Amino acid sequence: MLEQLGIQLIRLDLPFRLNHVNCFIAEGEDGHLVIDTGLHNEKTIKRWNDELQQKSVTDIFVTHHHPDHFGYAGRLQQKLNARVTMSEIEYKMGTNMWQKKLLDKLTENYKHCAIPDDISKQMYENTKDFIPLVTPYPTVHRYFQEYERVKIGNFEYEVLFTPGHSDGLISFYNAEKKVLISTDHILPRITPNISYWFVGDDNPLKTYLASLDKVKQLDIDYVIPSHGKPFYDGGKRIAKIIEHHDNRLNETLAAVKQHSTIYNICQQLFQFELTIHETRFAIGETIAHLEYLRDKGILSRTKVNNVFHYDII
Repeated sequence: MLEQLGIQLIRLDLPFRLNHVNCFIAEGEDGHLVIDTGLHNEKTIKRWNDELQQKSVTDIFVTHHHPDHFGYAGRLQQKLNARVTMSEIEYKMGTNMWQKKLLDKLTENYKHCAIPDDISKQMYENTKDFIPLVTPYPTVHRYFQEYERVKIGNFEYEVLFTPGHSDGLISFYNAEKKVLISTDHILPRITPNISYWFVGDDNPLKTYLASLDKVKQLDIDYVIPSHGKPFYDGGKRIAKIIEHHDNRLNETLAAVKQHSTIYNICQQLFQFELTIHETRFAIGETIAHLEYLRDKGILSRTKVNNVFHYDII
């Protein structure tokens, strides 16, 4: 199906448990375009050098600011002299997330969660370690507008804003072939991480579920994700992801005792060994579910000695 669509999938290695990201090469309006770029590291550099040596690339589309998608965009742009397009929200997030102003707030935010100091310090350092993997930042020539049409390979696609996993995540939809390039919005085997980061969306799970409902209204047969293999029957997968979050919300609620802290609830929800990198996402996911329940009026949140405590109302 990818060949029929005129899309080449480039699977790049990642040094995490989620060990790869799918990027893409296709014909654009006036040359080849690249969709997402991977981390800025030696493996990524070599792979793109090999893949692009016979191609003239005019455009780079970045679907969101997470390092495995955004990281190499700036350096690749410099090498190719290509135009970069992404959503305005994601560009602002990508160029601010690893700046000193936000990094300096991390330790304070982790104190709100009651994370032990030694783990908090490691989480801070882990975030800081991404700076060389996401710089230099790209120069964005144009921001995506929702519902505009762009040529990707042999067909035109509609740009969809599908926030939740990140605040300005982009997906691409072709109604003729019933194809969704879902990026990180819908994945085949795992659920996208939906995290509260103390910056940006204050209820990302609510936003994500609304985006799922929006995409569910479309006629989607074939889904091309950014992690895992392309798959059929997108509607069935959406239903499974919604069911997962319903179950996770029930598990979160069951983990809340009197004056529960975020760190304590997170430990109950993730009862297996996590790397520091994974702990960052586990904490963010825990808060996202807690804040969703608080917005629903099911939980209350109080601050005592600079620590957030959740209780069932």
